[in-house]
Amino acid sequence: MGSLRDDITEKEVQVMIQRPRRLRSSSQIRNMVRETRISPDSLIYPMFVAEGENIKEEIKSMPGQYRYSIDRMDECLDELENAGVHAVMFFGIPDHKDETGSGAYDHNGIVQKALRHAKETHPCMYFVADLCMCEYTSHGHCGILNGTEVDNDATLTYLQKIAVAQAEAGADMIAPSDMMDGRVAAIREALDAHGYTNVPIMAYSAKFASSFYGPFRDAADSAPGFGDRKSYQMDFHNRREALKEVLLDVEEGADIVMVKPAACYGDLIREVKDATNVPVAAYSVSGEYSMVKTTAAAGYIDEERIMCEMAVCAYRAGADIYITYFAKELAECMRKGLIG
Repeated sequence: MGSLRDDITEKEVQVMIQRPRRLRSSSQIRNMVRETRISPDSLIYPMFVAEGENIKEEIKSMPGQYRYSIDRMDECLDELENAGVHAVMFFGIPDHKDETGSGAYDHNGIVQKALRHAKETHPCMYFVADLCMCEYTSHGHCGILNGTEVDNDATLTYLQKIAVAQAEAGADMIAPSDMMDGRVAAIREALDAHGYTNVPIMAYSAKFASSFYGPFRDAADSAPGFGDRKSYQMDFHNRREALKEVLLDVEEGADIVMVKPAACYGDLIREVKDATNVPVAAYSVSGEYSMVKTTAAAGYIDEERIMCEMAVCAYRAGADIYITYFAKELAECMRKGLIG
């Protein structure tokens, strides 16, 4: 064994000591020191359920995603459960729409029927009910109108009715996405008053008025009939306002808070994580999904690798829960050891 050079300098020794690559030299050591670890248990799959029979209709703007009638939804739930995904969030597509979005709080509304069916056929899965009015109103806005403006306080009463109807139908969790001020406190009050004290609320707390939602509005037939939603969804320029919204929801009783969208909002996921002591969800929205699918179909990117990288980035930023249309595929990648 040779001796050290007599003339080696202190600076040279220091440079030789710091070799971060030592911990990247094999897959075993890389896996051992991995900082961000994810599990299928943290995934939620968004699912569109529609009135009718024998419906499995592909959503044109979201290749590989479908609208299911209740009699066909079990095949999707089976695939998810077999892949290790145990949580689903329902979005309803009703036959009838009106000014007050009555289908959202009807005992026999589409989400309520889907919840009862799913709880019976897949009792080991966990079902989240998205709570909003946009899919159910004839005008496509997320609340009750006063002229051309959404009336915040009038809407709260309807959100309470929807939450109770969803809980009665078996929802394990309620997820209000409307962005009305004070809605978390109002929903918590209504759930508790009806005996649903153990049903948690996952609030869409920092939900931005984003251009990434386009394919979803096609999927859920929920585009506003006039104007836009910028008077209640957040301006994507604003960071401090996002934290304000999140902290208000926690104060009002939110059990989980959410940042939506996910991919371009990692800075806010991190700040929300640092500012709160509740779990943080990130919603990888329809536009993110469709961009990956269509660009991969053109041969420009590797769909699997991009999908995995996007997910890891959200978790690395601080997400505890990841809501994604790629849930089944991500779970399979975890099983294969490609991510985890």
